[in-house]
Amino acid sequence: MTRHTGRSWARVLTARSDRRPRSRRPEDPRGTGGWRGKFERRSPRTPSGRRGQAWLSMRTVAGQVFILQLVIVLLLVGASVVSLLLVSRHDTTEEARNRCLAVATSFANSPGIAPALDARDPTAILQPRAEAVREATDVDFVVVINTKGIRLTHPNPERIGEHFIGTIGPSLKGQTITETVPGTLGPSVRAVTPVKDSIGRVVGLVSAGITIEKVNSLATREVPILLSAAAASLVLATGGTALVSGRLRRQTHGLDPIEMTRMYDHHDAVLHVVKEGVLIVDGERRLVLANDEAIRLLGLPPQPEGRAVTELGLDPVMAGMLASGRVASDEVLATGERLLVVNNRPTDRNGGPPGCVATLRDSTELRVLTGRAEVAQKQLKLLYDASTEIGTTLDVTRTAEELARVAVPRFADFATVDLAEAVLRGEEPAGLTSVSEVHRTAVVGIRDDHPFYELGRDIAFRSSTPQAWTLESGRGTAVPDLRLDTGWRAQDPEATGRVLAYGVHSLVTAPLRARGVLLGMVNFWRAEKPEPFEDEDVSLAEELANHAAVCIDNARRYTREHTMAETLQRSLLPQVLPDQNALDVAYRYLPAEAGVGGDWFDVIPLPGARVALVVGDVVGHGLLAAATMGRLRTAVHNFSSLDLPPDEILSLLDDLVTRIDHDEGIAGGGAMITGATCLYAIYDPVTRLCSMARAGHPPPALVHTDGSVEFLDLPASTPLGLGGLPFETAELRLPEASHLVLYTDGLIEDRNREIDAGLDLLREALSHPDRDPEETCSAVLEALLPDRPSDDIALIVARTRVLHPDRIAEWEVPAHPSEVSHVRADVARQLVDWSLEEMAYTTELILSELITNAIRYALGPIRVRLLRDRTLICEVSDFSSTSPHLRYAAATDEGGRGLFLVAQFTERWGTRYTADGKVIWAEQSLP
Repeated sequence: MTRHTGRSWARVLTARSDRRPRSRRPEDPRGTGGWRGKFERRSPRTPSGRRGQAWLSMRTVAGQVFILQLVIVLLLVGASVVSLLLVSRHDTTEEARNRCLAVATSFANSPGIAPALDARDPTAILQPRAEAVREATDVDFVVVINTKGIRLTHPNPERIGEHFIGTIGPSLKGQTITETVPGTLGPSVRAVTPVKDSIGRVVGLVSAGITIEKVNSLATREVPILLSAAAASLVLATGGTALVSGRLRRQTHGLDPIEMTRMYDHHDAVLHVVKEGVLIVDGERRLVLANDEAIRLLGLPPQPEGRAVTELGLDPVMAGMLASGRVASDEVLATGERLLVVNNRPTDRNGGPPGCVATLRDSTELRVLTGRAEVAQKQLKLLYDASTEIGTTLDVTRTAEELARVAVPRFADFATVDLAEAVLRGEEPAGLTSVSEVHRTAVVGIRDDHPFYELGRDIAFRSSTPQAWTLESGRGTAVPDLRLDTGWRAQDPEATGRVLAYGVHSLVTAPLRARGVLLGMVNFWRAEKPEPFEDEDVSLAEELANHAAVCIDNARRYTREHTMAETLQRSLLPQVLPDQNALDVAYRYLPAEAGVGGDWFDVIPLPGARVALVVGDVVGHGLLAAATMGRLRTAVHNFSSLDLPPDEILSLLDDLVTRIDHDEGIAGGGAMITGATCLYAIYDPVTRLCSMARAGHPPPALVHTDGSVEFLDLPASTPLGLGGLPFETAELRLPEASHLVLYTDGLIEDRNREIDAGLDLLREALSHPDRDPEETCSAVLEALLPDRPSDDIALIVARTRVLHPDRIAEWEVPAHPSEVSHVRADVARQLVDWSLEEMAYTTELILSELITNAIRYALGPIRVRLLRDRTLICEVSDFSSTSPHLRYAAATDEGGRGLFLVAQFTERWGTRYTADGKVIWAEQSLP
């Protein structure tokens, strides 16, 4: 017998909706199947006259459809008429109400109405106007009423002077009302509105009215249209019935019930004889038909028709296909001990009933081929997952763990990864051999109580082990049975005995090689899986290892670059804070998780016991940012030695960044600095003045002694290198023991937190003045440090100190050489008070030279100041901007040796300029 495909059976059996009993008795006129229900109609050979009677008969579908459509049309027409009348009545009343209200209100508020009511004869004035308005607006009446309710106008002059019939009480109180009242001409609507004078007093009323019949025309216009639509609907219903009847005749192909029964019997015989399973499922996912072959192949229970496909005990895949109606073409499904080739097609493609038809062929001989295909599919899926799950980070250890996790439990029960120690440090291994030590980097298994070497252990494999062979040859190898491998057991008899006792029975090892360099190896172990590793598993293990090796090598190179950048950055940052007495300073620096950046800070002692605090941020991460940060920090140290104000320091830095960008642009290919911010502050412990300027940097915070926190409003300027606005210096006097807090934006800004929220958290963390700077730094980081910092964080907390007055001595010196001796005597006495008598001679010599130069070359008064801090500081200030220079005097020169002597007797000396002159200073070490 010719074999039918699923598509051919779908065409043959599309119209069937149920299966009749197996007896297939031709004399049963109806049976239980859907064939007779669908084809129980007259043959199209019926004469035309009788066919017309069949259309109108209640026993025919056409007649029932006709009667039903006629009833529906009549109901719709009746409902439409009633709805139209109700809506028209409501709209008519509203239209009459609005028209009356508009006429009455407009007339009452028209000019001259209120004065006319106070006239001697208001009727003579208002009657003509009211009639003109009535005729123009097509209302029935416009009546003006005085406050006593007497009509002053009316369309019928005889009713003028009579009382107005209606409600006027609310209108006398200033309200406008409308009401519907019965009238002699039918229901009417009237509106009454007050007439008010210039001060808002009601002086009369205006009423306008119209009968509802006068505006009632909507229903009259639309009823004929509705009736015409009803007639058209009846005509369409009759035509539709004829079309339905014709389609029924075409679908039955003119067959009478006997012919249809005969055709059904033939099809039923074919279905149960053919050696191909056939299943028909209806739209409710119930089994309509299953032939003998389908029952045998699927092991269906007796009489399965009428039951849901999910209740037949089918394989889940098969049941899911039939329940969903999914289209399948020659799809191989495993059902029990058989492999079935399944075709499934819907039955409603060409207007048939909803459902599907499935055909089944037994293809058990394809089991072996299918098994291999499944194995290959699983391997491809494993490799695909490895490509997405390995290498998600640039961390060597994390990547090794990902390699182990992707293989467990799909490929192995346990996986261990051993890498060269140099790889973990980011270095390139010199070359692994069979005697090289490797570091156990990852261990992953189906259970945590594994018997293998622990993490972190350095392992040297014996030359007889498969691991040593892999390191030596660079190729993978499989050990199907570890119990028989004496070379592997010789590695460590005690440890290998524990592995075997645990149940581990098979091993495959593969090298981790990238760019021709061996980085380590991976070992896959099986314990619960009974299948041993075979040679064909080696290729899969090597594929996994090759992909992971590339990711590990990328992570290694990133680790090397990150380590280099971090080492460079830490070498460029302050290693220890300099000694000074002006501030009690604590700091924190934390690099970003993504890599080191360009955040930096500095504490720079300045002459006069002053200290400069600097915080900066170079945009970006990596070596370029770290190198740029080092250049800026070096420049700040050099510029600070000039003892310039903060705004001039920032201007010099801005020029430097601009010049660096210009040089990089000329060189070509260099990465330019896309932004750098800086905050520079100078604190003077003598005057408690703090001078600050910033370039695009977050403002500093000041913690007062009472615990209040203030973010200082410094003049804002653009970041360094962008040019534009000049920098400005702000000065304020800081209280003793207050805390000045400088930070970078990485502290307050995060991907999941706005800057304002970060400032609020910082304010709350700082509002504890009893903490010292170290405790404050720890508290701030605990409150604001994110779990995974995306940017560097630099933080400085400085508690202010004050140089006490008993450590300061000042004199004002008249500009005359004879005053030098007096100053020297005063200085000697002050040094005796400070117990520094042994420094008196040197100090007098230094001050004599500096004061003499000031008297000789400077203008204005001269001031001398001694500061006893970590050193003895001598300062001479004047109003001249000329700075002395050290030079070598010739043997014949009478002068020029004073500054040379000053330089010899002091640790350091120099000049700093002020707003009105200069200060020459010199420092001496205390004994």
